[in-house]
Amino acid sequence: MVREAGDLSAGIFDRKGRMLAQAVTGTPGHINTMAQAVTKMLEDHPPETLREGDVLLTNNPWSVSGHRHDITVVTPVFEAGSGDGAPIAYFASTCHAADIGGRGLTTEGRDVHEEGLGLPWVKFHKAGEPDPSIEAIIRENVRLPEVVMGDLRAQVIGGEVANRRLRSLDLDVNALADEILGRSEAAVRKAIRQVPDGRYSHEVELDGFEQPLPIRCTVTVAGDELTCDFAGTADAQARGINVVLNYTAAYAIYAVTCGLSSDIPHNAGSFRPIHVTAPEGCLLNAQPPQPVAARHIIGHFATPAVMGALGQAIPLPAEGATGLWGVNIQGAERPWAQTFFLSGGMGAGPEWDGLDATAFPSGVQAVPVEVIEATTPVRILEKSLIESSGGAGKHRGGRGQRVRLIVDEPARVSVMAERTRTGAPGRDGGESGRPGKVLLDGDQQPAKAAFPMNPGQELNLELPGGGGYGRR
Repeated sequence: MVREAGDLSAGIFDRKGRMLAQAVTGTPGHINTMAQAVTKMLEDHPPETLREGDVLLTNNPWSVSGHRHDITVVTPVFEAGSGDGAPIAYFASTCHAADIGGRGLTTEGRDVHEEGLGLPWVKFHKAGEPDPSIEAIIRENVRLPEVVMGDLRAQVIGGEVANRRLRSLDLDVNALADEILGRSEAAVRKAIRQVPDGRYSHEVELDGFEQPLPIRCTVTVAGDELTCDFAGTADAQARGINVVLNYTAAYAIYAVTCGLSSDIPHNAGSFRPIHVTAPEGCLLNAQPPQPVAARHIIGHFATPAVMGALGQAIPLPAEGATGLWGVNIQGAERPWAQTFFLSGGMGAGPEWDGLDATAFPSGVQAVPVEVIEATTPVRILEKSLIESSGGAGKHRGGRGQRVRLIVDEPARVSVMAERTRTGAPGRDGGESGRPGKVLLDGDQQPAKAAFPMNPGQELNLELPGGGGYGRR
């Protein structure tokens, strides 16, 4: 998840907790939620309560990236040799934990408490020393304590290295902060002004569980301000596919960025002209303690909902598979776990074919077959592109992929999948992509379910293709 897929990110923040710059790795769900996280941390831990060597962390879904499997670590930076006073900057990183206890990464939870260990904003290190009580709590609650603690220590060390390098520059980031943020904000406002004023609406229909779930979005452009409103979206569900508002906002803002301002530095300033709202208690604004573990399978669809609306005013591509398929496999007889993500095809654009088996809007990479097989008793029998799965058109939608696997030991498998009832729609006369399928020994399974799997059984995952663009 971390080493191979790149499911992590980092950023630098000024003394007010405003993000100044971001890493090139990670997803919008990491970067754009982390951009909001440090100011929330400072509400619980005001600057005057922090000391050099402190390191703070949380996995609260409503504070950071929307589910408990992502842990955000924050390192305050002090002036060299001061040791006290207010921090002059902060570094933060968000990293997907290999395990967080509970039911594992699955849609099966009925409330957030079933989904694993919850960590509020706590001091993981105090004045340079790890808190043994926090370490003991984490170890006691996860299936892979050495892996989880190893990643957390790596995040801590990353913050220490960043701290030293910033201080070696002898650079006052706060003297530059307003200029950096102001320039990005002005550039985004200029880009928004190029879009005709108006209200543009679009609906995306998702599989859901027993019945389809609509995501509705209205984009309002007024001068140099843009609002994405998700009123009319389905209510939150009883299982763990719900999305917190900061994660919805992350992928909505990303959609606007892709459409209007991809060449503008991304920071707290570039967020200011873009506003995101959703009714409290809907699928995209879940409230505690509603379950949220598999929030990605729904939250990613905020992007095509916004792009579908905004695409009525400017040229934008057709919808793709969008929802990153997640597979979590755990040992039934001994503790081991493997989570990997798979991507379907991207939608075609006005001038190009859609990319095959490419994560969008997530951006994570595939975990290589060799790594999966070397670290767990899972064997991949086939990984291939599905011909003709992308929608036809002047430009073809990206192809989905087929992945067939078996296990050498009894296991419990959780599959989190979308677009298995209807395919990604095309745009401007392009045809829809092929829907996906989840098959166990040839029998179709629910797209979001956990089930036992034994040696001799075969899991076949057929991912959806992207929509085509334009008539042939």
